[in-house]
Amino acid sequence: MTFNLHDSWKKLLMSEFNKPYFESLILFVKQEYDGHSCYPKESDIFAAFNHCHLEDTKVVIIGQDPYHGPQQANGLCFSVNEGVSHPPSLVNIFREIESDLGKPYPDNGNLEHWADQGVLLLNATLTVRAHEAGSHQNKGWEIFTDTIIRKLSDEKEGLVFLLWGGYAKKKAKFINAKKHYILTSGHPSPLSANRGYWFGNKHFSKTNKILLENGKQVIKW
Repeated sequence: MTFNLHDSWKKLLMSEFNKPYFESLILFVKQEYDGHSCYPKESDIFAAFNHCHLEDTKVVIIGQDPYHGPQQANGLCFSVNEGVSHPPSLVNIFREIESDLGKPYPDNGNLEHWADQGVLLLNATLTVRAHEAGSHQNKGWEIFTDTIIRKLSDEKEGLVFLLWGGYAKKKAKFINAKKHYILTSGHPSPLSANRGYWFGNKHFSKTNKILLENGKQVIKW
């Protein structure tokens, strides 16, 4: 199994690759992909980093683990491949963008165009076994992605972190709030959104306002 990871991230994460936890993680992932159907496809495991290079990162959205249905996961949290039906959380994300920014609901659920503009769409766990949600949790991915959040906090300034739901909010402890912006709300899943914890958070316009105030290009959501 070979992983393609953009050079900008390799420099930041080089110290992790030889650690025992990471070597055990990669062995586990290889065995899973050899013996089971897993998502995303191997070449997309690090897609979030290959679309959003370290030097371009302005916004970080944290998800939990990839979609576990066929053809859905593409390595970017909340994103699905073009032509795939939009999962409920993504539907609610697009509905909030409609309300917040007045943009029409899109046909395409692939969020690569966000990542290409500097939005790191980071799942805490980067792989999953087909039809088994959470099956690759607690194998080492969270150590790796928590390290990424810490290093981003340490190495950069003025990032906007969007923490949606209880799981993502726990990652705030790795972020220096004096250097970065942290926006929190309920999760876009129907359970949370229908209770009033998601809609109206205006995170997309708030993010662009912060970026503008810091002299950065806004995101075309």
